[in-house]
Amino acid sequence: MANIDLLWVIFASALVFLMQGGFLCLESGMTRSKNSINVAIKNLADFCLSTLVFWAVGFGLMFGLSYKGWIGLDLFSLDFAKAPPSLAVFFLFQVMFCGAAVTILSGIVAERMKFGAYLFVAVIVSGLLYPIAGHWSWADLDGAGGSGWLADLGFVDFAGSTVVHSVGGWAGLALVLIIGPRLGRFDDGSGAQTITPSNMPTATLGALLLFIGWLGFNGGSTLVLDDTVPSILINTVVGGCVGAISAGGLRYAVNQRLDVDQFINGALGGLVAVTANCFAVSTGSAALIGLVGGMIVVFVSQLLEILKIDDAVGAIPVHLGAGIWGTLATGFYGDLETLGTGLSRLEQVGVQGLGVLVYGIWTFGMAYLVFSAGNAAFRFRVSEEEEIAGLNISEHGMQHESEMQTAEGRSLESAG
Repeated sequence: MANIDLLWVIFASALVFLMQGGFLCLESGMTRSKNSINVAIKNLADFCLSTLVFWAVGFGLMFGLSYKGWIGLDLFSLDFAKAPPSLAVFFLFQVMFCGAAVTILSGIVAERMKFGAYLFVAVIVSGLLYPIAGHWSWADLDGAGGSGWLADLGFVDFAGSTVVHSVGGWAGLALVLIIGPRLGRFDDGSGAQTITPSNMPTATLGALLLFIGWLGFNGGSTLVLDDTVPSILINTVVGGCVGAISAGGLRYAVNQRLDVDQFINGALGGLVAVTANCFAVSTGSAALIGLVGGMIVVFVSQLLEILKIDDAVGAIPVHLGAGIWGTLATGFYGDLETLGTGLSRLEQVGVQGLGVLVYGIWTFGMAYLVFSAGNAAFRFRVSEEEEIAGLNISEHGMQHESEMQTAEGRSLESAG
């Protein structure tokens, strides 16, 4: 890499790192204050732990010398002080992607999972599920390790609608099926009960931080500062904005009011949907992809409620639902010459569908097996008493200020 390209990727890495702050604000704002400290610290702890695991194991599995396109065999625990600067910068960028994939699970299972069990899950995703899946599509990104078997077939996922977002979504779906819904969510038999978020302005700030971070997520995936970057950034912004409008508008048409969390998640769904294809579609196609991505968020959210699957922040509709759509849309709308696979339109759509299927089987299947075994060995879920008290106090011995004020108010009422 030339120095300007190194600088661009370093800057993009910092933007992607900002997404951790976005996830933190989004998840803590969309959950109850009695769990906000737990949600916040998970977003810091999972990044710290996944960085260590990805450096020690995951980076090698993902980008090491390829064994028949299935798994990497070297680049474990590298000393980057002795590595070429280009490889060090490449690792920096990729470890941010790993952190994003892991953090998707945090919001899905918020408010009911033991902190230690969540860290175990972070290790499995960052050290096994994500890097092996990533090798199949991105093994050749470092220019040294060979290519993955899916990439050889022509599968394209530019910045990770499937490799990052759907992998996180599939793993999160497996995990939430194992630990079950929050107390009170589906208990009375009358359908899904709304659990009131603690701070929607904070959640909205989180969405904006994620939006900013996505510019690095997609723009930095060029790995060079070339002429394609401006259109990639514009397609990213357009897809996210149209996704918000489509999801918000669809909910408004039904409820005659703006559903704030669906507007937020629609924006994120639009961003996820254009992530796979932003380098190879027109601005109009990016808008259409974002439009459908936002609608898919709404439909999948309703489906989860019908199935009594409790995703605390709506991450499965955003990352899995819109991720699948974005991967397929790459085949539908991507410029074939820019994709550069040599496939016809129909063949490209078929390979994209195969990738969706393969990643679903691998990630959901392995996650369900490993997480079920882990849950059998040490129960993932907190007790009912701990869940009612809140994970701030039961897991960390701390209380949010609003909780303490409520407790003080009750004490004064009792004294009076």
